[in-house]
Amino acid sequence: MLLVSRVIATIFIGVFATGFSSQRAVAEDKTITLLFTNDVESAYDPIPAHWLDDMEMIGGIAEMTTLIKEIRASQPNVFLFDSGDIFTGALAKETRGALAFELMATMGYDAMAIGNHEFEYGVEVLAWAKNRAAFPVLAANMFYKDTDHPFAQAHTIIERNGVRIGVIGIMGRDAVSAIIPSYIAALDVRGEAEMVQKSVDAIRADVDLIVLLTHQGKTAPMQTDAESDPRLQRDIDADIALAGAVRGVDVLFAGHADAGTPKPVVHPETGTLIMQTYGQATHLGYLQLVLDSKSGTIKHYEGKLVPVDSNRYAPDPVVVAKLAKYRGRFPALFEVVGRSDRFMSRRYIEESDVGNLFADRIRAEAKTDLSFIHAGSLRKDIPSGELTHADLLDVYPFMDDVMRFEITGAQLREILEQSLTLERGLLQISGLHISYDPTKPEGARLVSMQHKGKDITPTDTFTAAAPGFLAEGGDLYLTFAGIKQQDRIGTVADIIIGYYASRESVAVPVRGRQIDVSRVN
Repeated sequence: MLLVSRVIATIFIGVFATGFSSQRAVAEDKTITLLFTNDVESAYDPIPAHWLDDMEMIGGIAEMTTLIKEIRASQPNVFLFDSGDIFTGALAKETRGALAFELMATMGYDAMAIGNHEFEYGVEVLAWAKNRAAFPVLAANMFYKDTDHPFAQAHTIIERNGVRIGVIGIMGRDAVSAIIPSYIAALDVRGEAEMVQKSVDAIRADVDLIVLLTHQGKTAPMQTDAESDPRLQRDIDADIALAGAVRGVDVLFAGHADAGTPKPVVHPETGTLIMQTYGQATHLGYLQLVLDSKSGTIKHYEGKLVPVDSNRYAPDPVVVAKLAKYRGRFPALFEVVGRSDRFMSRRYIEESDVGNLFADRIRAEAKTDLSFIHAGSLRKDIPSGELTHADLLDVYPFMDDVMRFEITGAQLREILEQSLTLERGLLQISGLHISYDPTKPEGARLVSMQHKGKDITPTDTFTAAAPGFLAEGGDLYLTFAGIKQQDRIGTVADIIIGYYASRESVAVPVRGRQIDVSRVN
């Protein structure tokens, strides 16, 4: 089994200032360069890096491809992996994920783990797409319900220049709560540690190195500048626990939490190296290893997250051409549908412009007293000026219908207290005014809730609406799951697009419906 040496003097943790110079290793030693991504989520284009001082634009899949090619040209034995969530967005929706797989094949991915977003179009679509991918799509702990028939390949072995790497993929059971329940009802997701150990035992003797790709832990905060907000930093506790529960895993590349690790985290007992990027194709993960020729242990390692500086890396022409080809197939997506008065931001643990707009439009279309939308579903900010269908679909790229139902004041309090744990972000609301104190214990943070200026009592009853994912109890909102749904009124995307199309310009909703009393002077 390959373990990081416990002797500190033999470990070199390199942090590059510039470039990608290889480690100088003894001739017989093996130098391996591992590149990785997670939670790309169809973030194909660069975005303004307004939270950074040293670059103007960050990300872009074509720009990342150029960075990958530069590393391949200068580094030995380069492998490229992804830890899940490649689907989402307008083009992914129209192509049912085919574009994502084609781009990854062009970029030269060697393997990926399945993430929760891969189920956005249903299990049948994913089953069809993964079986046609140019690289292994892995999930060691997914089985068809009530059978031992695997849904996906558990592990694979990749050999390059005499280096053999075993790769295992898993999706954590906690990530399942981020999937519309009916979309994954045909599958069982089994214990992560047990299934990973089974794969390790099957391939350990045949490989030089084992890489585990995970998609688990806390759900990532959906906020463009989350990297710069300390309140939104996620831990990697689930991955640390898994690395300690399994013997024989050398490297763990994680996904789902977007918990960027600027350098590798070493498990204190097993020596497993753990890393994760911030997602959205803003950084490329880099880990170079030198394996001792005699012991087979990891002799040296160096790792970091490389920002994809969009002005530094020219877009790869092949990827640009593929994106243009697919965009050309769906011209209606890129027709202007409306315009916004000014920029609208989304915030994960606060009331936001985008959240208020969507909640207001859902309530108006459903003709209900109240409405809700979960912060994690809002995937992009809304720029000012003209907007296309694709722009709006990329903000809410999901296919679920809006559901109508009745809710009591008691149920409403349960839902709002769950929101105020902030575990899955602050629920965005319409028809309500609430005040809360996040410094109080969970379950006791709601200070007041009012509808049309009147305090809400436990026995009050209201009509309400929410996207189907939320209404089915997704994102841990189990109270919704116990409420009988009355009917559905169409998709969130259609509601928003229709609203923009019906107006010359859309104004930013006024904030002030969710007041944090701990911040009021």
